[in-house]
Amino acid sequence: MIHLHTAATPNGRKVSIMLEETGLPYQVHNISLHDGEQKLPEFLAINPNGRIPAIVDEDRGNLAVFESGAILLYLAEKTGKLLPADTEGRYAAIQWLMFQMAGVGPMQGQAHVFRHYAPERIPYAEERYTREVNRLYSVLDGRLSTVPYLAGEQYSVADIALWPWVKGCEKAGVDLARFEGLSEWFERVGARPAVKRGSEVPPPPEETEEEKNRRVSRILV
Repeated sequence: MIHLHTAATPNGRKVSIMLEETGLPYQVHNISLHDGEQKLPEFLAINPNGRIPAIVDEDRGNLAVFESGAILLYLAEKTGKLLPADTEGRYAAIQWLMFQMAGVGPMQGQAHVFRHYAPERIPYAEERYTREVNRLYSVLDGRLSTVPYLAGEQYSVADIALWPWVKGCEKAGVDLARFEGLSEWFERVGARPAVKRGSEVPPPPEETEEEKNRRVSRILV
């Protein structure tokens, strides 16, 4: 049994989609970011950085793994799924996974925060991060205009990592329709039954605007 400590965020969705794709049994522990549960001692014992998602694998002596990209690689290696076996394909998947982790995620997250949650408008920050997210999407579009998946012909952890972020791209100022290859990839991946199931784990909380602002403030601490 895998214990998944998560919340309704793109990084959290990565792992629930991966678990659905691999068919591993898992139990969801919904971490309330609004209430700051990611900063409680019991969660910090799993992830000292106080961020979701994190997993605990009962099959391996309650081994804890945090950082969404590391979790995807761990589950791929545990199951032998969603990471190509050949060297070229394997590192294609890993490099695009790192591209999401180091580029799309941080930049899109900043664009989202400055566009919607900053206590005051900072046009320079909004424009900088929105422009950078669009640039990164153009890189992805170039790749996905030539191959069906980020690693090439094979669906992989790289696609799983990126899809939940692309799903929320409008809030970061991205018009997905501008990117034909990326748009087609988004529809192709989104049609997978495991992606549909995993993208609803856990269900998004119902929050007021004030509660959303408080949650973001806790996340940024």
